Amino acid sequence: MTKIMIVEDEAALVTLLKYNLEKQGYETISVMDGKEVMNTAMTEKPDLILLDWMLPNVQGIDLCRDMRKSYELRNIPIIMLTARGEEADKVRGLSYGADDYMTKPYSIPELMARIVALLRRVQPEQRQENLSFEDLTMDFAKRRVMRGDRPVHLGPTEFRLLQYLMEKPGVVLSREALLKLVWGGSIHVELRTVDVHIRRLRRALNEGGEPDIVRTVRSAGYALDSTPSDEDE
Repeated sequence: MTKIMIVEDEAALVTLLKYNLEKQGYETISVMDGKEVMNTAMTEKPDLILLDWMLPNVQGIDLCRDMRKSYELRNIPIIMLTARGEEADKVRGLSYGADDYMTKPYSIPELMARIVALLRRVQPEQRQENLSFEDLTMDFAKRRVMRGDRPVHLGPTEFRLLQYLMEKPGVVLSREALLKLVWGGSIHVELRTVDVHIRRLRRALNEGGEPDIVRTVRSAGYALDSTPSDEDE
């Protein structure tokens, strides 16, 4: 059974989320104190985390960043739930490692739809072959990316972005195309979200000082290419 971890300090909202998730057949666990989140996630190994930004003791955004640094937790998809609706807050949340972002008060049916979409796109790929481009390799069976001899640590969304770029090296994929491929066409996600995740992907790929192979094509999109970018990220 798919397990979803609810990190929220409002008891009424926890009850509402648990009711709706369990009605859809999910197993749920809940944490209301920020200090307990990391240990609970390590023990329970949830398939997805709903993470409130404002928590007692530790902010959710800091927990998101810490989970993305953790070997055991970095691949768990995270939906950030928050009352902070400004664009800068959304960009910050995505930059810290969230895979999706919903502003309170949010629609429960939309949240359920986003959970389904996110779980669908992070399921292990049913592929036998690996992908490669220059010194970059992607192993679907092990869900592992290597840059030469160095492992590249990616979150679920960055893994999917890289997959589509590696499937069509040199081909410029528009932001709209990447939104449809990675997030699906049924849920509204802002184009800016693609840029944020591309920046995270680029940082991870170039962490060892390697040449940048993610090319930005001004007003067009992105491609996996050894040609320098047309604009800085």
